[in-house]
Formats: sequence, structure tokens, C-alpha cells
Amino acid sequence: MLNYRHLAEQHVKRSFPRRAEHLGSLLRPAEFLDTLKKEQNPKIREQVENREIETIVKDQLNLGFRVVNDGEYRRTLFWGSFFESLSGFEEVPMVESALRTYSPKVTALLEYHIPTTLICTSKIEHKGDSPHLREFLYLKSIVPADRIGDIKITIPPPHWYHLRYKHGQAYLDGVYASEEEYFQDLAAAYRKELQILYDAGLRRVQFDDPDLSYFCSSNVIEAWGLDTTNKQSTTELLTSYIELYNDCLKDVNADMHIGIHVCRGNFTDSRYWSAGGYDAIASQLFRDLNVHTYYLEFDTPRAGGFEPLQALPLNKNVVLGVISTKSSQLEDIGELRERVFQAAEFIAKGNNISLEQSLQRLGVSPQCGFASNSHENRLTKHNMLDKLNLVRELANSIWPGEA
Repeated sequence: MLNYRHLAEQHVKRSFPRRAEHLGSLLRPAEFLDTLKKEQNPKIREQVENREIETIVKDQLNLGFRVVNDGEYRRTLFWGSFFESLSGFEEVPMVESALRTYSPKVTALLEYHIPTTLICTSKIEHKGDSPHLREFLYLKSIVPADRIGDIKITIPPPHWYHLRYKHGQAYLDGVYASEEEYFQDLAAAYRKELQILYDAGLRRVQFDDPDLSYFCSSNVIEAWGLDTTNKQSTTELLTSYIELYNDCLKDVNADMHIGIHVCRGNFTDSRYWSAGGYDAIASQLFRDLNVHTYYLEFDTPRAGGFEPLQALPLNKNVVLGVISTKSSQLEDIGELRERVFQAAEFIAKGNNISLEQSLQRLGVSPQCGFASNSHENRLTKHNMLDKLNLVRELANSIWPGEA
């Protein structure tokens, strides 16, 4: 008789990201940003980017991180320009009547008087090229050959622009007959993107998804219920987003590691997208979303406790974001260790396994990126490297000898 628990644990071991990771975006040096602001020649700009990316990759390797990326140095904002590379999306003036104005994301857009947004104006298709491919190929050219499999590329969630619009208004009249048709073409574009990246050699992808944290927020859920234009409850919409993700991922090769970062916002002025523990979404998210690893924020009380980790199934992993990118103060490593073991206890309880087994399901990281936008500046590079070093030291103290 097959030992299914043993097989599940072996799958987890194979698919585990690494014990110490970071979430992708890293601080850009001021000189780097000043040069890019002044320089208009695309070739020189690329040379400047390449030089800074080489430096930040060396920093990651020197700190002992196996998983590396380019710090998102070629992007202005963490979600980059992927949607602009798809046919079907067009930048148009912001029309407030089409927006869910209680959405934290939309509130921020309106507060900053951002005049435009992307909307679907024709059928969505992948054009065959991607900014993510450019990012990966340069990283592939500068890391040791045996480290190519540890390069991680971060990508935006498929519903990134959808959630800001009221039901049926993420696309122009006549483009799609239903939200389901819109999602089908969007998923097909993501499947093509993932296959292009896989064929080029990429084996690690992390979706950065602030939208899912809205479903944890009692304020958002209450406002949603008062909006008579909504055709779905928040639970139903979450279900449709999970189905969208799974459609995007249905053809992913078995050796491609997929993770998702449920982000709560990370602004210079310490604002955030939403507050509320994972309790409201944990069971559905852990059970139904076909990813290997969840990167979850646990740096402040607004993210709630570790209790929802009891719902984590045997074939999934969690990277605990217990170190803050919002403050230069270094956390106490003893207290961090205690928190990791507390999290492991809930996983053990939920799966009826030992503490040692549940620890094999965990890794550690900062709670978010250090620079969700290119001009993030609340920490210095020295502060950032100290935080990353703490992540590595914490991992070494719990999983000695493991990457």
C-alpha cells in the first residue's frame, strides 16, 4: 500500500523554495536613479542597469542567498510593464464611475490624482515577447551555471487591473460577452508567458498579489456588501480569482516552482492596502490554489496570528515574512526563532505531524519587498543588507546547513 503522507512530504521537499528568501524588490542607489533620470540614451541606460544589477546580485550571493533576482531594477513599480506587453490593454483616462472607489488600490490612485489606467479594449493575446524574459536572460548571463535554477522572477497577478473595476467594466462593451470569457483569454496569455520563461530556463516564479489581502479586510468586505453593483460576494470573487490562477497554471511544467506573495502594501509613508488576519481566506487559499509556496506577511499584528496555518495541506509550503522592511531596527533573533516555532506548531496541529516535520514546510523572509516603487527610501542600503543578513542568520539557526 502506498504511503500517501510520505509521498506528499517528498513532493514538499522537492518543491520547497529555499529556507531564506526575499520578496524581490530591493532598494536602488540614489546615484543609479539620478543617472536614469538624466540619461535618455536607451543603450547607456541599459548599461547602467546592468552594472547595478550585477552589484546587487553579488550582494545576495555574498549574503548566502540561493534564490536571487535583479531587485526589480528595470521596473519603476513592482508590477512592471507586463500588461502593456499584451495586446488588448490600452491606457485610457480614469473614469471614476467605473471604479470600486472603496478599494484601497483605487483610493490611492484617486488620492494621487493619477489620470490614466489600463483597460481591456480588444481581445487579449500574448505578443510573444516579455519584459520578464529580458530580466531573466540577463540574470542567466551573470550567475554561475549551477545557480540558474535559483533565479526568481516576480510577476503581477492576473486580476491586477480587474479588481479595480465594477462588475463587467474591466473591458469595453462588446469586447467580451462575460467575465468568464475575459478570464479565459487572460489565462491563456499567462500560460504562454510561463511557457516562454520556462523554455528560456526559468524555474522559479513568484506572483505578487496585494489584491488577495482585501478579502481579509472587514472594512473592504463591509463596503463590498453595500455596493449594489456587485454581482458576486467577496467569497465568490475570491473563488473566481483562484480559478483564474489555476487556469493560468494548468500547463506549468512539473519542475517549475510557483509561489504567491499575499501583500498588504508597503508604502514609504507606512500606509498599507489592508488589515486583517488570513483566517477568512486561509482554508480556500491553501486548499484550492495550485501553487507550491505562500509568502505571507507576519511582521505586525495587522496580519493576525499563525492560527490559519492549521489549514495548510501537506503538499504546500509557507515562507514566513517575520522581518520588517518598514523599519531600520533589527529584530531580536531569539524572538524571531520563537515565532517560527509557534507557526510550526500550528502546522503540526493541523496536519497531525511532528514539529520537526512541520518545520520542513517553512522558510523565512522579510514581510515584503524593500522598494515596491523605484524611489522607496525609508531604509538605506546598509539597513537593507543588515535585514537580509538577519534573514539568513535566522534560517541558519533553525535549518543549519540548508540553503
